[in-house]
This record gives sequence, C-alpha cells and structure tokens, in this order.
Amino acid sequence: MKFDVSNPDEIRASLDKWKESNPESVIEVLINNAGIRKDALIMWMKDEDWKDVLNTNLDSFYYITKHLVQDMIVNRYGRIVNVVSLSGIKGLPGQTNYSAAKGGVIAASKALAQEIAKKNVTVNCVAPGFIKTDMTQELEEKDLKRLIPMSRFGNAEEVADVVAFLASPKASYVTGEVVSINGGLYT
Repeated sequence: MKFDVSNPDEIRASLDKWKESNPESVIEVLINNAGIRKDALIMWMKDEDWKDVLNTNLDSFYYITKHLVQDMIVNRYGRIVNVVSLSGIKGLPGQTNYSAAKGGVIAASKALAQEIAKKNVTVNCVAPGFIKTDMTQELEEKDLKRLIPMSRFGNAEEVADVVAFLASPKASYVTGEVVSINGGLYT
C-alpha cells in the first residue's frame, strides 16, 4: 500500500480500499515512521520547510492514527508505535521544525495512550539518536560519535528490535512511554 502520509485524502482512500478488500482482517499494529528533515536556523528557515516538516512528521501521525484507532478500540486490541527522535526530546539547533514535530508526536502519544489504555490499545514512542540511515548519511559520524558513550552510531536493526517488542503482546503493560535508543547520549 503506497500513499502520501501528508495527504489525508490519499490516506483515507488507500486505507478504506484495503479495508474493503480485506473485510475479515483487522489492522492491529500501526508504526508511524514517516520523517523528513529540512534543517536550517530558524532565522533562515523557509515557511514551506517549516510546514513540510510538520505536515510529514506530525500531521501524518494524526491523519493515519485517527483513521485506524477506532477499529483498534472496537476490537479491544492494538499497538501504536511512533518513531520520534532525540531531537523531539532534547531539541537540536538547526532543527526547530523537526524538533517541534517530533516533540509534538511525543506529547500526542502520551495523551492518546491515556485516552485508549482501557481498550487494550497501547501507544508508545521510540526515540532514536544517531542511527545509520539515509537521514544521517551526510552527518560527520567521526565527529559525532565522540558525543555518544558507546562511541558509534546505532543501526536500524537495533531500533527495529525495540519497535517489534512494543508492537507485540509482550508489551501489554507498556503505554505512554518514550524509549530512547541512543547509545547513552542522554538529554
């Protein structure tokens, strides 16, 4: 299923089409993992870069989660895992837009977790630090790893393992939490 996570009409059309084609199936796990960066100091940030980053990183969480959470509540089971960032916890210079978006997802996740916990639907976040991905490939790993107690960037599999746990029935009593995956780079 492919759709633009920043376009609510496209989201609805794609998810509704899937639901119609799979009436006997239920979406039990939602991983909100959309993310873009358009870094700049706020005084030089373009309005469209602010809007694009918030729409892709924060609004998409709202659009997709709102569309799927009702079925999870009715079925009395669901796992929502939102991939945020160290930037959303700590804030990083040059990432005012990204930090605001990921911080917004953290706050929204904590609120939503309280709204739906009684229905056996959990909502959690994972907050990766420096992980080897397309989003970090232009960063100077050699310089940045000095800031990390483990002296290295993480890899995607290390994040995926935590996401898999939070998405599983084994995490049934974990909700409203933010799990940092950052090699000891605390805020």
